[in-house]
Amino acid sequence: MKKALESIAVPVIAVLIALLISGFIILAIGKNPIKAYGVLLHGAFGNKQAIIDTLIKTTPLILTGLAVGFGFRAGVFNIGAEGQMAMGALMAATFASNFGGLPPAVAIPLTILIGMGAGAGWAAIAGYLKAKTGAHEVVTTIMLNWITTYLASFMVTGPLATGSGTPKSPEIAQSAQLPVLMRVGAMELSAGILISIAAAVFMYVFLNKTTTGYEIKAVGFNPYAAEYGGISVAKNVVLAMAISGALAGLAGVTELMGVHHRFLGELSGGKGFDGISIALIGQNNPIGIIFAALLIGALRTGSNEMQFMGVSKYIVIIVQGIVIFLVAADRIVKAIYARKKVNYLRLKSRASKSLS
Repeated sequence: MKKALESIAVPVIAVLIALLISGFIILAIGKNPIKAYGVLLHGAFGNKQAIIDTLIKTTPLILTGLAVGFGFRAGVFNIGAEGQMAMGALMAATFASNFGGLPPAVAIPLTILIGMGAGAGWAAIAGYLKAKTGAHEVVTTIMLNWITTYLASFMVTGPLATGSGTPKSPEIAQSAQLPVLMRVGAMELSAGILISIAAAVFMYVFLNKTTTGYEIKAVGFNPYAAEYGGISVAKNVVLAMAISGALAGLAGVTELMGVHHRFLGELSGGKGFDGISIALIGQNNPIGIIFAALLIGALRTGSNEMQFMGVSKYIVIIVQGIVIFLVAADRIVKAIYARKKVNYLRLKSRASKSLS
């Protein structure tokens, strides 16, 4: 119970401190921070359109946060969510734009599975290389990100190109588009938000209530002890990367099926890298990640409103950066404390042996 309260308190206090520090910065440029934050809050939740915009931005962030956070729990640093998201959307768009005759009950699940499979397969490459050759996943996933970027650029300017202007694919079939939950003018909130929340709940249950989840966490906590206990480290590293990639691929699919309805060259737009900060703020807890993604989504939406009173929208980047720094600092302090405690116990043990 104490540990759970602490995991909630750390990011909440970090956010409050970040808002306080950013408030002084807003004050330094001659603006009222209380009024600025009021405008930001109104811009994020002040009306139906603002709420829809916030939830649209939150949807892929939940999934990329889950992708990175799950990797962290397994002891792997999946920095390739950006590429996996794009790969999932690209493969799903290729399928959904060519099979318009399928009914929604078939087209929607199939498109989702194809996107998740593409993301999983792309991430599993890095997992396999780490398990078999020791290649660090940070290096391999970064390189795979670049391959995805150029492959996506080639596809939307070549085989999938349609129309003029922004490189894009043909629109996916109507039957493959996600149902709309809320609509204000041209802005639509799709069922993608429900899918992302369901994914978070599923990952929470998977990590805490299943044998496979326990094994993956054991490998992330201490691979040597896990191997000694009969758990295959190589298998679980590949599996963890594949699941992480599937979640990132699902983020791309929700953007494709619920927002753009076609593949765009810049569809991911940095959301894969945002997943790193969201996972840290959410303490790698699937439920915490939902709230962390909502925070970042609200800041991004509300910041546009703040600009009208002369406060730069980039103030939210300062808030985000301070929050991450404080959350990371907490982990550093805990790690130092734990190491000192271990050293103290070792010295105490040696002293007792020498006395005896």
